[in-house]
Amino acid sequence: MASLLLDLALSTERMRAVYQGRANRILVQSRDGRRVSVPAHHFRPFLTHAGLYGSFALEFSAAGQLISLRRLD
Repeated sequence: MASLLLDLALSTERMRAVYQGRANRILVQSRDGRRVSVPAHHFRPFLTHAGLYGSFALEFSAAGQLISLRRLD
């Protein structure tokens, strides 16, 4: 099982595209420089009125399927 560390800082304005149906994925660069495209709905539990901010651990299978996404303290 592989994992990536992600640091996100997306304002409410940037997340608006997701809710308006103009975007359904979030493209983010991991701390080690890899780019990953994650379906936006996986980040909904972490979204606040200010937007989407924080560090996250993304675990995925060898086939690229998302296993877990959790916020780091």
